[in-house]
Formats: sequence, C-alpha cells, structure tokens
Amino acid sequence: MKIIVGLGNPGKPYEHTRHNIGFDVIDALAKKWDAPLTNSKFNGMYATVHRPEGKVLLVKPLTYMNLSGECVGPLMDYFDIDVEDLIVIYDDLDLETGKLRLRQKGSAGGHNGIKSLIHHLGTQEFNRIRVGVNRPPAGMKVADYVLSKFSKEEQVVIGDAIDKSVNAVETSLSTPFLEVMNQFNGS
Repeated sequence: MKIIVGLGNPGKPYEHTRHNIGFDVIDALAKKWDAPLTNSKFNGMYATVHRPEGKVLLVKPLTYMNLSGECVGPLMDYFDIDVEDLIVIYDDLDLETGKLRLRQKGSAGGHNGIKSLIHHLGTQEFNRIRVGVNRPPAGMKVADYVLSKFSKEEQVVIGDAIDKSVNAVETSLSTPFLEVMNQFNGS
C-alpha cells in the first residue's frame, strides 16, 4: 500500500493558501480518482483507493501543519505502510511559484510540517514533492505570506503545478521514484 500525504491546515480560512498546496493536490487526486476523503483516523481525513497498481491511501492531516507527524506516523503504523511507500506533498519558499522539486530524502529546510514528520517517522528518508510558492515580498512576514492566497496570475501557474503533481503521483505508483524525479524535476 502507498500513502500520499498532502500537508496543510484545516479550516476555511486556510483553503487555497500557499501553505495548503499539499491539500490542494490531494483534493485534485481525490476528485480525479472519485475518492472523497470520508474516513477519519488519528486526526486526519483519508480515502483508500483501489488502483490497478495497488491500494493507495490519500491523506490530509487535520493536526495543523506543525504537528503533521502526529497523524501520519500512527496512520502508517496502523496500515503497516513502509516509509519507502510514502510521498509527502508540500509548499516550498525556495522554489519559484509553480516549480516542482522531487526528492527522496533531506532535511526539513525550515518547514515545520516536515520537521514534525521527520520527528515522528524517525528518518529524513522519505519521498517528497515540493511545490514552489516563492519568497514573500520585502517587508512581509513569512507566516503572513504562506497563509495568503495566490494572485490571479499565480493561480494559473499553481493550477498547472497541481496537475503536474497529480501526474507525478500517478507515475510513481508504477515507476521507481528516482525515475519520477528525473521526469518531473524542474517542471
């Protein structure tokens, strides 16, 4: 079984903000696969999807970003999922808006959701799809920036990044993640 986790914050005020790009990708996958996230366990919403490549768990932690590991770790234990079968999708301030960067391991890079996952999983070695949201303009606090919505111009680019992320996830179900990285990095 694979587990695809999108990071974000629950609640209407956070919908479609930069920090919730992971939730947006999970929502796009759930819509495409006709698999609404109606199940709840360990403070997260999820759907179990039966794909030709095998079972896939789509997950949105409802713990708020900084505590994402409190949902993901217990879910992986409960469903007996190996860390090699995890993909985490989240926002990245160090990438141009809409750019993708796939990695198999790495530090948290200052991202509190990833810090929580590393802490609860006990490893930095898990697959990631980072979606660029760019740095805040001069004088704007990072917290205010990541909780802001995309401009109309950015929404087109982000829509494309969400589509590419969905394609990367689907490709990863039948292709080694290293090959998926080579195909989608920088797109």
